Amino acid sequence: MVYVTFLICFLAAVALTPLVRKLAIRIGATDLPNARKVHQTIMPRMGGLAIYLAFLAGMLILWPDSSFTLPLLIGSVIIILTGVLDDLYSLSPKVKIVAHFFAALVIVQSGIQVSFINLPFNGVLHLYWLSVPLTLLWIMGITNAINLIDGLDGLAVGVSSIVLLTMAGLSLIQGNMFVFTVSTLLLGSALGFLPYNFHPAKIFMGDTGSYFLGYVISVLALLGFKNVTLFSLVVPIIILAVPISDTLFAIIRRLVNRKPLTAPDKSHLHHCLLRYGFTQRQTVVLIYGMSAMFALAAILFSTSTLLGSLIIIISVMLIIELVVEGVGLVSANYKPLLNAYKRILGLAKVK
Repeated sequence: MVYVTFLICFLAAVALTPLVRKLAIRIGATDLPNARKVHQTIMPRMGGLAIYLAFLAGMLILWPDSSFTLPLLIGSVIIILTGVLDDLYSLSPKVKIVAHFFAALVIVQSGIQVSFINLPFNGVLHLYWLSVPLTLLWIMGITNAINLIDGLDGLAVGVSSIVLLTMAGLSLIQGNMFVFTVSTLLLGSALGFLPYNFHPAKIFMGDTGSYFLGYVISVLALLGFKNVTLFSLVVPIIILAVPISDTLFAIIRRLVNRKPLTAPDKSHLHHCLLRYGFTQRQTVVLIYGMSAMFALAAILFSTSTLLGSLIIIISVMLIIELVVEGVGLVSANYKPLLNAYKRILGLAKVK
């Protein structure tokens, strides 16, 4: 039944997206080109509403047998309303943060919390009073991380689809049917929207879609993978390595340049790759490839021994750092590893 409903969600998104596009144009939910954005023409946004409605239809058909179903849907309503209003009126960052806080609080109140962290060699670190703040930070952080990578046609929805596919596969293997069901339905909804959003896009999913995808993914990560390996939350962190690292280095970049954390710029991963000469499609496909690589690493990590897990973590961190330095994600001069490599090569040639 899950696979049939997946198809229903896919077809519903395919059918709803043109209708939402017409609605967005009629009510003025459009994205104007500016110096920071890549597109050159006025584009309808709010396409995430089609993803949400298709997903909601699937959830109402199946209604997963879990105490978390209703809280997830209630929190999603807050996220969707915030996204729609933002796509219409461009809400201030403070208003959006408050809305995201309350949406995250709905999840925390339902009992979903990171109460402890698994450590190597069977150790457990209890978080006590830090449990709630860490959970809120995770949900709000991932919600906004997906939004921050939504800068090219098909990028955020495609990366989210890879994440959801990985989550669905891992949760099925682990027997977590709630996470499998929700991630599969959302995957179908996202894939149904993707043909309209891939370059050249006919509609953007807007903050309505990016916040919604990020929100649901953040909750599924807490429900599905926080206690299945030697290190809590490492699996979802690896799966989400692209949006998490892009967000993390955006924060670092703004701190280094002494700019507000909410200040927009054109130095995200996709911007850097475009400056290297890649086309929009090439950049998107390249980032898809990165996401797929990290997804594979997460799958291997979830089945590895302690030594294998450590090797995978170190490898992932090394790859991220090399990408950051190679494309100039922090700054053009930030290249500690590459410079060290050049010095070592220089010494070897001298000898």
